[in-house]
Amino acid sequence: MQNIHTYDFTNKRALVRVDFNVPLNKETMEITDDTRIRAAAPTIKMILEKGGSVVLMSHLGRPKNGPQDRFSLKNIVAHIAKVIGTDVKFGGDCIGKNAFEMSANLQAGEVMLLENVRFYKQETAGTEEFARQLSKHGDVYVNDAFGTAHRAHASTTVVAKFFPNDKMFGLLIEGEIISVDKVLNSTEKPVTAIVGGAKVSSKITIIKRLLNTVDNLIVGGGMAYTFVKAQGGKVGNSLVEDDYLDLAKEIIAESLEKNINLYIPIDSVIADAFSNEANISEVAINAIPDGWMGLDAGTQTKKDCAEIIRTSKVILWNGPMGVFEMENFQSGTKAVAEAIVEATSNGAFSLIGGGDSVAAINKFKLADKVSYVSTGGGAMLEYLEGKELPGIAAIKNSDYYLNGTFQ
Repeated sequence: MQNIHTYDFTNKRALVRVDFNVPLNKETMEITDDTRIRAAAPTIKMILEKGGSVVLMSHLGRPKNGPQDRFSLKNIVAHIAKVIGTDVKFGGDCIGKNAFEMSANLQAGEVMLLENVRFYKQETAGTEEFARQLSKHGDVYVNDAFGTAHRAHASTTVVAKFFPNDKMFGLLIEGEIISVDKVLNSTEKPVTAIVGGAKVSSKITIIKRLLNTVDNLIVGGGMAYTFVKAQGGKVGNSLVEDDYLDLAKEIIAESLEKNINLYIPIDSVIADAFSNEANISEVAINAIPDGWMGLDAGTQTKKDCAEIIRTSKVILWNGPMGVFEMENFQSGTKAVAEAIVEATSNGAFSLIGGGDSVAAINKFKLADKVSYVSTGGGAMLEYLEGKELPGIAAIKNSDYYLNGTFQ
């Protein structure tokens, strides 16, 4: 395995797996959020500056029966060129004759984009022959698609075997790995994790792992009501997973045993319907009347969480504090975001990960005021859980990644 910082790309074609699975306006086919393209730009630019050329490959959406115009990467070529500041050629296919001729004749400083790899079912099946065909487009393989690193697909994992001595991570994946490891292996204290979202069931493994790492664990969002009910509280019509009440009790007990400050919200903004126009009140979280549901953190909870966050040195945020998509129930999530920004400005390291948290930090226009915003989604959650991601395992080498840095 190689190091992108020291590798000599002079006159070499870098086959770069990116995650350009970006949202498109169905009417105009214009990109509505180019975060993933901007996140990959530094890797592309570095390779070009080091004398190489770049062949980009990605998927877009989930096409089921071969090529479909609405899933064609031709729709995003112009935008990619605008972001990276260089013309981008389009291969028209990923393993077709024209694409191979184009990549074979690519000159230093040039960039081309292959067609959607998922137009071939062999991609998701992880077919070795398909991966071998893709490998013909490059002299060196660079995986910079953290968002798909948890998939053992041909272009994310299998293709790496055809570059035994010339494979590496891009800058985006480097940043993701270093950031998560900073949280999981931090020597700075206190470490605080804010874990929110709708359900305990989707966060069990992460919570269990964090109990070996954090000093403070703030539980928020819909999952908080399962913890409250487990302690005998009245939660009205709030979201509760009755099958996980015993697990919530176990987490509470383990936190006490490990001397972890497990913070469960103490008050809640409630509504008589799941609607922004519903009647609203604020009560103790363990005294929610029947017919009402908790949809956001209450006043004291916001103050308590902000205080915990402000005094933290390392912060992980995964999951909102309420239904932040509705204006009347976004206050708790915004308060957490603002406290993280304040802590970051005072020297804390902050990692925002998971789709809803990333959406929230972007909604409040605070993404540039925290340390790192993950693009990984499911991949980041699996990495946090301690799972080995196929796309990482295909490249990672202990001789290269040492003590939380890439050597």
